[in-house]
Amino acid sequence: MNEHFETNPLLDRLPKHLKQFIKPQNYEDYTPINQAVWRYVMRKNVDYLSKVAHSSYLEGLKKTGISIESIPSMYGMNRILKEIGWAAVAVDGFIPPNAFMEFQAYNVLVIASDIRQLENIEYTPAPDIIHEGAGHAPIIANPEYAEYLRRFGEIGCKAISSAHDYEIYEAIRELSILEEAEGTPESELKRIRNKVDELQAKATEPSEMALIRNLHWWTVEYGLIGTVENPKIYGAGLLSSIGESEWCMTNKVTKIPYSIDAAYQGFDITKPQPQLYVTKDFAELSMVLEEFANKMALRTGGLSGVEKLIHSKALGTIELSTGLQISGVFTNVIEHDGKPVYIQTTGKTALAYREKELVNHGTAYHSEGFGSPIGRLKHINLTIEDMGPRDLQAYNIYEGNYVELEFEGDIKVAGEIITGSRNLRGEIILISFKNCTVTHNETVLFQPEWGTYDMAVGKKIVSAFSGPADVNSFDMITHVPTTQTIKSKKTNERAALESLYQKVRSHREQQSSENLEAILNDLIHEHPQDWLLTLEIVELSKQQNPTLHERALAHLLQVKANRPEVAHLIANGLNLL
Repeated sequence: MNEHFETNPLLDRLPKHLKQFIKPQNYEDYTPINQAVWRYVMRKNVDYLSKVAHSSYLEGLKKTGISIESIPSMYGMNRILKEIGWAAVAVDGFIPPNAFMEFQAYNVLVIASDIRQLENIEYTPAPDIIHEGAGHAPIIANPEYAEYLRRFGEIGCKAISSAHDYEIYEAIRELSILEEAEGTPESELKRIRNKVDELQAKATEPSEMALIRNLHWWTVEYGLIGTVENPKIYGAGLLSSIGESEWCMTNKVTKIPYSIDAAYQGFDITKPQPQLYVTKDFAELSMVLEEFANKMALRTGGLSGVEKLIHSKALGTIELSTGLQISGVFTNVIEHDGKPVYIQTTGKTALAYREKELVNHGTAYHSEGFGSPIGRLKHINLTIEDMGPRDLQAYNIYEGNYVELEFEGDIKVAGEIITGSRNLRGEIILISFKNCTVTHNETVLFQPEWGTYDMAVGKKIVSAFSGPADVNSFDMITHVPTTQTIKSKKTNERAALESLYQKVRSHREQQSSENLEAILNDLIHEHPQDWLLTLEIVELSKQQNPTLHERALAHLLQVKANRPEVAHLIANGLNLL
């Protein structure tokens, strides 16, 4: 990985399963038109946002070294981001939400390194370097907001998803790619739009990930700060959209005081947002995040936490009151009086304590799954984890003894104790048996011929969350996206236009004395629909060549009349001059 970019200590400590999403930026792939798009958006944004953005934005542009003139080299940015405790990596478009959040938890900014086409200069549904680099990066220079972002990632990556979430993620990723790609047939766009609409309309109980993604959208992406009457912009989606940053300040967009209610408000990435939430300050963001986290299975555990993991059909973890952590795909839970009394995983499972896998309890050993009673013994006030040495002897829970343990909910464990494992506090967290039979009423859950039975010890489930306790327990190098971003087509006409853009760029940077008049002639005769390069010639000739300036301006106004869909972009560009 390091051969592609200048590294950063934060990138070095990323786990392997996150590094699989990183790709090289390939700066040389940016074309002169791409550079002109960046320059136009940044000049327009800085001019407008200086009036309506939170003060941290312009300060952050300076601190993060983001230039108005050129697309940033994000790995060059790492030298500067290091000073504020962050780093940047390039990825290919949308990545799975849990991975996106986990990068944030490591203080790493995920940047989709592609850039929008000139045709989508105002807004693109696909994440791009304008959105990420010019939207997210500057605002993290504010320490309070940066800590909110890190904390959001830390909590968000533990949110439990559903199978429905992943379907929506794949569909939205495909939609964003096809919307941004040039020349996508209308039939293809209709197909994927309908698919997204159908998935979003499906009546399902929203998962934790769906709810926390709403909070992310209404704060990190589309957040306003201040008062409802006089808000400022801090959300990256607004900071990077020259169209929506103006639209959001009008009375056509409803402004709502920010609260946890935002978690239950969905969004559509393909349309301007009809309402936005206004937080009083960045501290309020953190307060609402903690309020939401208190409702998550991460902190509530219990029966509902296991049920969420079963519904997710994905790798997850439960933590018991002793600190023992069980990671795997949970497939069954037996309940009694609203409490889980037996849990089961299917397939590879690992046991851990404090995020470190227990020796000899990895996926190679528990390759077929894991099952264990949870809770209290029947008719005994003292739980196993609270028993001292004398209590354990009194109840026959001792190495070499045959014992019959009956748990609440009619779970019975009968066998010969081999050994036990303790946590750092001296509590027993695991008991291993031979010749063991486990039953629930008449149902056999484990029988002696299956080998050693390992019983987890814990009176309750205190936490349930997405992903493994120890990331090294599982092979998580599985990122195989079903879609790839589509690069713009290379044609002779496009190449000729790119050449003209490069000549003007070289002229501006005083690397050559290009004949702007000849370039304008080529534009008028060969590329009469292009407006952005003519705008740049109008800008450069204003002081240097009044005659050329008048001629370029006349042509630009003609393009403006011929192409009403870009008239406001031309007008905005001229206003900057």
